[in-house]
Amino acid sequence: QVQLVESGGGLVQAGGSLTLSCAASGRTFGYVMGWFRQAPGKEREFVAAISWGGSRTDYADSVKGRFTISRDNAKNTVYLLMNSLKPDDTAVYYCAARRSWNTPYDYWGQGTQVTVSS
Repeated sequence: QVQLVESGGGLVQAGGSLTLSCAASGRTFGYVMGWFRQAPGKEREFVAAISWGGSRTDYADSVKGRFTISRDNAKNTVYLLMNSLKPDDTAVYYCAARRSWNTPYDYWGQGTQVTVSS
């Protein structure tokens, strides 16, 4: 069983930066890790993902060039550095884990709120 706990959310002004962390426990060797978000009244959407070794990353077009996903496997932690934040980035951000790029996400965190004020 894998457990994911997000942290680092908060209130930030537009143009500011925030770094989210996702601490994983359990067997996560080889897992692909991802970040998703869900704004009020909207469906959950993909934000970014990273391979086990970090050599492959994917980003939603809406965050490319502003967000950076990274991971420290020694600490079982995945990060999402968010720069140039916009009010449209306001959402609950979720961490997720899956066994490979070709399988669905099996595990989800409880989410952390990010609010960007204009």
